[in-house]
Amino acid sequence: MNLPYKRLSSSAHYCFLLLGLLLPLSAGAMGSKPPKQAEQAPAAVVMPKELDAMLAKTLGDVSANRLGVAMQDVEAMLHAYPNFRLAHLIRGDLLMAKAHPISNIGNASGAVRQTADLRDEIRIRLQHLKDKVPTGRVPKYLLQFQPEQRYAVVVDIDKARLYLFENANGEARYVADYYVSSGKAGAEKTREGDQKTPLGVYFVTSSLPRSQLTDFYGVGAFPISYPNEWDRQQGKDGHGIWLHGVPSDTYSRPPRASNGCVVLTNPDMIKLGKDLQIGLTPVIISDHVEWTDAKELAALRSELNRSLEAWRSDWESLDSDKYLRHYSQNFSASGQTYRAWAEQKRAINAGKSWMKIKLSNVSLFAYPGDDKMIVATFEQDYSSNNLKNQMRKRQYWKQEDGVWRILYEGGA
Repeated sequence: MNLPYKRLSSSAHYCFLLLGLLLPLSAGAMGSKPPKQAEQAPAAVVMPKELDAMLAKTLGDVSANRLGVAMQDVEAMLHAYPNFRLAHLIRGDLLMAKAHPISNIGNASGAVRQTADLRDEIRIRLQHLKDKVPTGRVPKYLLQFQPEQRYAVVVDIDKARLYLFENANGEARYVADYYVSSGKAGAEKTREGDQKTPLGVYFVTSSLPRSQLTDFYGVGAFPISYPNEWDRQQGKDGHGIWLHGVPSDTYSRPPRASNGCVVLTNPDMIKLGKDLQIGLTPVIISDHVEWTDAKELAALRSELNRSLEAWRSDWESLDSDKYLRHYSQNFSASGQTYRAWAEQKRAINAGKSWMKIKLSNVSLFAYPGDDKMIVATFEQDYSSNNLKNQMRKRQYWKQEDGVWRILYEGGA
């Protein structure tokens, strides 16, 4: 026979809601507190995208002493996702409330080491309900898709969120977002084993199915191109940065729990994986995503396309001075200094009687943390009197004294 719940004191409410942190978030997410209602059974099906809202509702019900309703919601979450550790923790506290008031979330489990991580997960999830995706705005990094790129991924380390945008005639349109976990030691990876998640513009390089992995990586993994060309120029090292799932006994991991990878729940990884293209999908990782409007992006996109076309035209003209003005004095290639490389280019151009260059499938992505740097990737069709080739090229452009110049270029 179940014993009735004891009524929680106001101080216990305050402690249970993460020392007061979650109470305003819950109210902000759900609106003003509704009057007390009769307890009702929860919905039979809980979708992943509904979990954050249900967590907020559960904590609101605890605050209003509707502990029976809160327990029903927790049971519904656990019925749908038996390995959701955060829901197990809350359920333990609710069971404890049958015997005596709760002093803090996580007391029932006694798992002091894990409780702080789970509190952080609640905070992050409920904060997302309050901070909706800005209407009519997109991350400033998504300047231009190439036609074959169907989607782009943007990761916000600070908010523990991954955003998916689709290619809408070259421009970005919001599709979905997912809770993620990232590096234990934070962001901006610089070396092997530092347990940090890198910041930059990367691309999905391969797909690893579950059959090729241990259970630790869940339903599958998608390695990304860390270290990229710019990382290597900066002396950064390390490897094995992936988007991947979680072990079968886990629904989600705390916001800071990986060795540097970006980790999703298995249901979310399955859904996202269907939209990732090997070699094409950009994965842009920022410590704090900056949002902007379409008009500002359009102006910068036009400016960069003009710079790219001027570079192409000046190269084709065989005027070495015009061509080289598009390169930064800090440019380096294959270990050569700018001066040595420039002299080599002059000698090559002197042996040409004509040159034709065509660019196609151009994508442009701004580099997180540096609003003056752009990553351009395109198909280059080159022909001259003594050479013909086609290649996929990547360039890093940097604005110097108001002028866009190339810091790096090479095959993509």
